[in-house]
Amino acid sequence: MSEEKTEKPTARKRKESRKEGQVPRTQELGGWATLLVLGAVMPSLLSHELTALATLMKDCFTVRGDVEVADAMLLLGRGARHVMLTLVTLGSGVMLVGVAAAVAQGGFFLATKSVKPSWKKLDPIQGFKRVFGTQALWEGAKMLLKSSVVGFVVYGAVMALMPLIGGLVPISAVLEVVRDEVFSLVRSVAVAGIVMAVADYAMVRRRMGKQTRMTKHEVKQESKQTEGDPLVKSAIRGRQLAAARNRMMADVPTADVVLVNPTHVAMALRYDAERGAPRVVARGAGVVAQRIREQAVEHGVPLVRDVPLARALHRSTVVGQEIPPELYAAVAQVLAFVISRRSTGSRGGEHRSPRRESDLPAVAVAGRRRRAVVPVAVNPSGAVAAGRWEA
Repeated sequence: MSEEKTEKPTARKRKESRKEGQVPRTQELGGWATLLVLGAVMPSLLSHELTALATLMKDCFTVRGDVEVADAMLLLGRGARHVMLTLVTLGSGVMLVGVAAAVAQGGFFLATKSVKPSWKKLDPIQGFKRVFGTQALWEGAKMLLKSSVVGFVVYGAVMALMPLIGGLVPISAVLEVVRDEVFSLVRSVAVAGIVMAVADYAMVRRRMGKQTRMTKHEVKQESKQTEGDPLVKSAIRGRQLAAARNRMMADVPTADVVLVNPTHVAMALRYDAERGAPRVVARGAGVVAQRIREQAVEHGVPLVRDVPLARALHRSTVVGQEIPPELYAAVAQVLAFVISRRSTGSRGGEHRSPRRESDLPAVAVAGRRRRAVVPVAVNPSGAVAAGRWEA
């Protein structure tokens, strides 16, 4: 049993549908809009043309008897230019209205796939569905509705002209009224046609939306094609994390001290006087923290047990980042202790924190903006002083 198409089309699906010409669009909107524009501008345009024609005829009849070919050609050229200008203006207006109506229904696009030859277009079953399917029924109902509406409007206009028939009204008045009624009829028919065209566009859009819907399986397959298989992406991400962890473990022997908690968290710090404040070279919790401790013991990096400081650094820093300014003083005391032991030739081992204070300043979580704090310096003697970090 085939899966139902219940999902909305994705951006890629809509783009492919546009290439195949599957865009909600009705050809009638442009035609009815053009008719409405013609009904609106034709009265003034016709009046102007009749005036110009009367002027031209007057010039032709007032030419002197010995007319020459040059004079005749001049009159003919003037009339031709006027007619050409009128036709070009009228045709340009009609074209602009048609293009605007088409663009308003779906924008400008080139259906490149629809012009390619395909055996599906010769499928007799699909052709039978197009001729006798629901689309054909809708087209028939639409034609019947259009004919009925146009006939009703025309009948109303003709009945309005019936009192003028009988010869009691001057012919000039009859022609003027008939002209106004004809153009009014054109506009009424155009408005009714536009209303029907909008309804047709809504139906076409609804039908096109159903045709372009996708099944859940199609959405998943497209997601795999565009973004990659989630399993493959997960495996790649796992390898990247493993590579980053291996690089981090390789930097543990270069650390000056590893702050532990004592088993859950491990933070390896390295102090380089040329680079400023101490930086985090490795960090981790759980199994990663255990590996950091093993690397530190193996390479003689001292371990200092300081629960609050280790937790604060783990929460507020990432690998490669300087320690927060709020923790300068606390870290300086630990580094002063490590440097003093190193000066006596002692390396490695696990030690208690030299700090006596249990409370630490509040620090921002890693990634958030920190406020500026005066840094603290560590002197070779182990003393703590305000200012820049200096060895």
